[in-house]
Amino acid sequence: MSDYSVLHATIVVERTYPASPKRVFAAWSNKEALLSWALPGDDWVSGYECFDFRVGGNDRSYFGPPGGETYLNDTTYLDIVPDARIVSAGAMTSAGKRFSAGLMTVEFQPAGNGGCRLVMTEQSAFLDGHDLPENHEAGWNEMLEKLGNHLGRQQAAA
Repeated sequence: MSDYSVLHATIVVERTYPASPKRVFAAWSNKEALLSWALPGDDWVSGYECFDFRVGGNDRSYFGPPGGETYLNDTTYLDIVPDARIVSAGAMTSAGKRFSAGLMTVEFQPAGNGGCRLVMTEQSAFLDGHDLPENHEAGWNEMLEKLGNHLGRQQAAA
């Protein structure tokens, strides 16, 4: 008999970017933009089997280190307010095992000097000891740092 467990956690990560909420929202709602920043490892690879950014739409993405474990992320968009909010539900799987499921809310708030305060809240169930909240928090911190770099590159190119 297998041991089953659930660890519930809420992760909140905040950043302020010198870019408008419209530009930061665009980086979350565009497949090409996501592919440029939404990876927790520097040399990791990723892609989308499908990308349907609309309320009721579904995404299926994959990512992982070259030659290493591949992770699948299935997302359903529950609520989208352009330039203000994205709410989605999702689950992550690797090697045929579901290891987390949860709700994600990303808020895009105006900040001083035309900037954006981003508040990302992940409320997850980590299943059967296959993953830990601190892994997700570290991954999100790295990805949101890359988002800042992505926005900086866009600004420099404009």
